[in-house]
Formats: sequence, structure tokens, C-alpha cells
Amino acid sequence: MLLPLSADLEVLPRFTLGRVLTDWGIDPIPFIVVVWGTGLYALGVVVLHRRGDRWPVGRTLAFVGLGMGSFALATLSGLGRYDTTLLSVHMVQHMVLSMVVPLALALGAPITLALRTLPATPRGWLLAVLHSRVAKVLAFPPLAFVLYVASPWALYFSPWYDASLASSYVHQMMHVHLVLVGTLFFWPLMGIDPLPGRVGYPFRVLLTIMTLPFHAFLGVTIMGQSTLIGEEHYLALREGPMASWLPPALEDQHLAGGILWASGDLVGVLFFAVLFTQWVRSSMKEASREDRRLDLAERRGARTP
Repeated sequence: MLLPLSADLEVLPRFTLGRVLTDWGIDPIPFIVVVWGTGLYALGVVVLHRRGDRWPVGRTLAFVGLGMGSFALATLSGLGRYDTTLLSVHMVQHMVLSMVVPLALALGAPITLALRTLPATPRGWLLAVLHSRVAKVLAFPPLAFVLYVASPWALYFSPWYDASLASSYVHQMMHVHLVLVGTLFFWPLMGIDPLPGRVGYPFRVLLTIMTLPFHAFLGVTIMGQSTLIGEEHYLALREGPMASWLPPALEDQHLAGGILWASGDLVGVLFFAVLFTQWVRSSMKEASREDRRLDLAERRGARTP
């Protein structure tokens, strides 16, 4: 059964940037994801430290701070409180969940951490999943790319978005979906973990660049259309107590499209910078390994009578 969200939204005061950091709430599914994700990762780091192994601080900061922190900010802060009141706020949340969170989680290398800390049996299960046919299919770069670029179109131009406005469960699962689809696409491209679907750096850069026009085109489409997304829901809000401060629905939708367009390009540049840095470091390591190999071969040749 669909649970209406509008009743809760009628009491919300005027949205300001300050409310993003001060107006927090708890949605069960995102809250559980944050608590369990952060707790399990922290437990893995503690296990490593107790046995004398090191784990890069940068990976912990990426996963816990930027990854789980961004997920919490997008779903539990004022962004989460107002994401069904203003489409523009939802669009900020969308970009954080689909781009920033997957990138940060990938850089945290949680699968590598799990492989180094899990007991033998569960580690074997994880390896079996990683080498399964399902994992290989889902991580196939062209398929992941299609899922990633098609998902937003399906969200905003099908009954799916209206359902997310009418049901708290569908709404929260939409948040998880955005992260999962982003993870399927970006994790094999920019992550550190040993995943199937890993391709060479030139193809990774190509796939990353190819995402930029799709975000721009979707943003321009949303900005240019006169039909309202979630029309019944947003017009109903403007007939209630919040009508005094809510902007015209079409004006807010145009702003949402602009946010999607601009932020997609900005975050895409961030992705490109991370990927280029990884490419340079990989090339330097490969050159160093080749130098050592040549030095070893030269020493062996010198000892040969």
C-alpha cells in the first residue's frame, strides 16, 4: 500500500541552505545502511590494526567520511527532509547519490578490506560471488553504462517517480537504487577492488567522458519541457500551508534541470581527474617494475660467464 508523504511535508518551514545542516531526520533504510556500512568497515580496519597490518587512512576517509557521510547528508539531512517538497532539492540529492557516493565508496576499497579480514569460509563465499557469472554480467562495462544513463530517464519519465512521492518505502529504495546503479558503473572504472569488468585506462576515460552528454541532455530536456514531473504531488503542495513560500512548480523544475546539467559536468570533471591520476600512477608503477626487471636481467647477464 502506498503511504502518502504530503501530510508530513505540510509542516515544513521555508527551505534555506542552513536547513540542509540543521534539519535532520531518520529514514529507516538509509539510516540502517549508514550504520551497518560504517560499522562493518570500521570493524575491518580495527581487525587489521590489531594484527599489525596497515590500512591507508585515505581509504577510510573516502569510504566513511565522504562515502557514508555524503549518503547520510543526502538522505537524512535537510536534503532528505525537503527532497519531496522541491524537485530542485531532490536533484541535488540525486547527483550526490548517483555520482559522489559511488566514487567515494569505490576509493575506499571495501572488498579488498573484506578479503583481508574475513575468516576463510565467508572469504570464499565473497570470492565465489566476485567470480560468478552474474557479477561478470553486471560489471560488463557497456551494460553498466546503459543502466547508468538510462536509469534517470526511466525515473523521471515513468510512473516510478510519482510512486516514490507517494510511498515512503519506494522513496527510500530509490535512494539505494541510485547508489547501486552508480556503483555498478563507476566501481570497475575507478575502484581499487579486484572486480570483474576491469578494462584498460583509455576505455575507462572514454566511458567517463561519454556520461557527460547524457546528463546534460537530460538536464536540458527537464529545463525545456512544460509538463510537470510529479505534477499532482507538487501542485497539491502549492494548495496547502507551504504555498506562501514555495516557488512556482515549473520554475523549480527548470532549476532542477539546470542543477542536473551543471553538476553532472562538474562531477564528471572530478571523475576524469581521479581517473587520470590513477592512470598516471599506474604508468609510473609499471615503468618502475620494468626498470627493476631490466636491472635484474642485466645483473644476471653480467654474472653469466
